[in-house]
Amino acid sequence: MSTFPRYALAMTESLRTLMAGLIDYAGLFPPAKLAMPASVETFARSMVGEHRWILGRFICPVSRLREFSQAAAVMLPGTFATSGYREYAGGEPWRLSAIIDGDLHADLDTIAAFNEHHEREDHGLCAVDAVELRVARPEQIDSATEEISDDLLPFFEFPPEVVGAGDCRGFVAALAGHGAGAKIRTGGIVPEAFPSTRAVATFIAACAGAGVPFKATAGLHHPLRAEYPLTYEPSCPRGTMHGFLNVFLAAALVYTHRLDAGRAAEILDIRDADQFRFTDEGVRWNGLFLEVAQIAKAREAFCLSYGSCSFDEPVADLQKLGLL
Repeated sequence: MSTFPRYALAMTESLRTLMAGLIDYAGLFPPAKLAMPASVETFARSMVGEHRWILGRFICPVSRLREFSQAAAVMLPGTFATSGYREYAGGEPWRLSAIIDGDLHADLDTIAAFNEHHEREDHGLCAVDAVELRVARPEQIDSATEEISDDLLPFFEFPPEVVGAGDCRGFVAALAGHGAGAKIRTGGIVPEAFPSTRAVATFIAACAGAGVPFKATAGLHHPLRAEYPLTYEPSCPRGTMHGFLNVFLAAALVYTHRLDAGRAAEILDIRDADQFRFTDEGVRWNGLFLEVAQIAKAREAFCLSYGSCSFDEPVADLQKLGLL
């Protein structure tokens, strides 16, 4: 079965719209698990690279924000970079998503101080404008949203066993009306960390039904569902991984055409890129069509981004498929 879309001789407007700002860079996290200087420099290079339009936020634990400031100081917009980093100077302020990894109140104070520090041009321009935190029970969402300021977009990660069981409706309902998003973990470094296509589809359908936007994290290094190595180590385990095209096209179709979880699961199971026909007018799947404007609306309001510890790998895979 072919995985090369013969019609895609150049990047189309529909793919550009689907991919714009899609990838939040999480180089600090497994399987890459880069040191802070290497992670920051990779992000900086990507921010001035050919495919910078695909890049979203830099993901950093709150406990490492000070370390980030030190490592990124000469690369952030606004700084007078040394000659070795002059290529990174200028541009828009970096955006960060901060992982709450301590006490919520204390971490929010740390974020506020970080943002105040980086309002000054000579400190390098950047800001945390999103936070990500785990919750064990739906009622924790109410108390957390009361503490989080309106200038931060919070994403709440549900327990993996709840997502795996396909019954996250209570958590999604608790988010409705709060101006907050849900977060789904779509993989990891072991096969059992990957939820089933049905579980992911149920999560997407529940979020769409409640009007709750979402982001994904982990395991979405490749465009299409297939078996891949789970880490970068030699002779590492292999497993079936979700594809980011599958996830975000399924989400856009659910959002636009109100597909149910069963139809969404069909899209998540696709392993052949020829089933998605990208053109400048839109993308077609199995008789359904998404116009470019509909893709843009879904991306802006519903399926927002995903975290990946690699930026180069997703881009390289799209190039191999002839889509970039």
